[in-house]
Formats: sequence, structure tokens, C-alpha cells
Amino acid sequence: MKERSGIITFKGNPFTLLGPELRVGDKAPDFTVVDNGLAAVSLADSAGRIRIISSVPSLDTPVCDTETRRFNQEAAGLPDNVVVLTISLDLPFAQKRWCGAAGIEKVTTLSDYRERSFGQNYGVLIKELLLLTRAIFVVDAQDVIRYIQIVPEVTSEPDYAAVIAAAKALL
Repeated sequence: MKERSGIITFKGNPFTLLGPELRVGDKAPDFTVVDNGLAAVSLADSAGRIRIISSVPSLDTPVCDTETRRFNQEAAGLPDNVVVLTISLDLPFAQKRWCGAAGIEKVTTLSDYRERSFGQNYGVLIKELLLLTRAIFVVDAQDVIRYIQIVPEVTSEPDYAAVIAAAKALL
């Protein structure tokens, strides 16, 4: 598997990402993750819709918590043909508990714990931690990547305005 360094840091320390370097204009790779009920979910399950795919290390950390709550708020103002997916390696049971406690209704949380296929196919699996790095992909209704944001410092929040603008540009 391809290793890429010099892209992210975690608390200032450099880490290595596993998988390909995707680019805007690339066909979005497929993946298999699981939802909160342990059912398999792939990219095809949201076919024909605009996807904001947010990968985070763990919902049980302050920045991931803040980010997912913010995307939940932002999603409320987006049309029904836009879906927000947050993918982490948290177990589905923990994701379900967290969403219930946080009142998350507009973001779908998905777990990559079984195969790590999202992390590996999208190049966002951190080799040293075996967690997903903080990244956002906006995928159009034809499964083409239209926007990518790999957050350079894992403990920092993404540029929400740029992500929402990228999604709205596809409407």
C-alpha cells in the first residue's frame, strides 16, 4: 500500500497516510463501511446525490465532536439531495450512542472498523495510529470528487465555509 508523508501532523508531529492521493476530478473510489445497525453501506447507497464525506479520528474527541455537530447544523440548510456522511473507526454502537446524546439527525455516521476500506481507498488512514485523518471530500451525483480538504493538523477543525460552498456549487 502506498505511503505518503509530509501531509499531516498530529499535535505537531508528522504522520504517514496510507493509500492513494486522490485529486479533484477523480472518480470517487467505492468503499464498504457499516451503519449504526451494522448494515453494510457503500458509495452506491447514496448514488445520484451530492455527498459531503467527512472522515474523523473519533467522535469521542472534542474537535471531531465539534465538527460533526457543525456539519449537522449546516446540513439542515441544504436540500435533500445533499447528504453528509461522517466516517470514523469508532464502533457503530459508540457512534449511535454519541449521535443520540448529541442530537445528530442530519449527519449519517458510518464506521470503517471492519475493513478500513474507506481509509485505504481514500488515502486517509494514519499508519502510526490506525485511525482516519481529518479530511473532507465533496462527491457529486455522478460519483466524481469535486472538492478535497485534508486538514494539515489533525487536531484542527476544517474550513466549513469552503466545504459548504463546494457542495452548494454543485446544486
